[in-house]
Amino acid sequence: MISTPGQLIKIYAKQLKLPTFLRYETTLRLAQEQGWGYEDFLVKLLALELEQRKENQEKRRIRAAGFPYPKSLDSFDFSNLPKVDPAVVWQLATGQFVNNRENVILVGNPGTGKTHLAIGLGMKLCSLGFRVKFITAAGLAITLHEAQELTKLGRLQQQLAKADLLILDELSYVSFNQAHAQLLFQVLSERTERGSVLITTNLEFSKWTDFFGDPMLTAALVDRLTYRSHILNMNAESYRLKQRRKEGGEAGKV
Repeated sequence: MISTPGQLIKIYAKQLKLPTFLRYETTLRLAQEQGWGYEDFLVKLLALELEQRKENQEKRRIRAAGFPYPKSLDSFDFSNLPKVDPAVVWQLATGQFVNNRENVILVGNPGTGKTHLAIGLGMKLCSLGFRVKFITAAGLAITLHEAQELTKLGRLQQQLAKADLLILDELSYVSFNQAHAQLLFQVLSERTERGSVLITTNLEFSKWTDFFGDPMLTAALVDRLTYRSHILNMNAESYRLKQRRKEGGEAGKV
């Protein structure tokens, strides 16, 4: 059975893994309507294929990052944070701090949008081609300990090292035992000048001993993290409390 040119195009496109070429008819009609030449038609098809591949790669990076939910920088409300300059955040969103192997630390009381900002930055960097890993500090400590128990710690550390940016969320809500603290310290210290870290915390540095325990270990960790870092003061009124108060006021008017 002799295949038509259209059928052959789809067969070859599938074999060459060019999914955009499988839908070439739409581009062909556009080419015919606008009088494109053969090269114009081919350039358009290749451009569509490249765009689709970039989009798919971005989706894979976002899935691999492990974000708990999607958040965008565009939807972040800076009006509640008088001590945070939006221009600084948008500069961080260019990814230059990752190229420079610098760190970002978001410090502030609960409910001011630290996790939202961390996810928004992480997703933006995924769209720029950076490899990002998001995990809570407690989750990473437990995962490291379990890997150590299964003699798979080295493999896990190698996986973490591949991330251009490691985002540690909620470094404050849970106290770590000595074993967990040392494992966490090892991961963070190994990333010094090798890869970037973004940390969210609701405690000032002087109080980190409360959950790390060892004062010397804590001092060394803070020194490594704050070296070549961007520290954003996100202390402000809780956005969630403000919203609940607003909703309560509106309900009272009904």
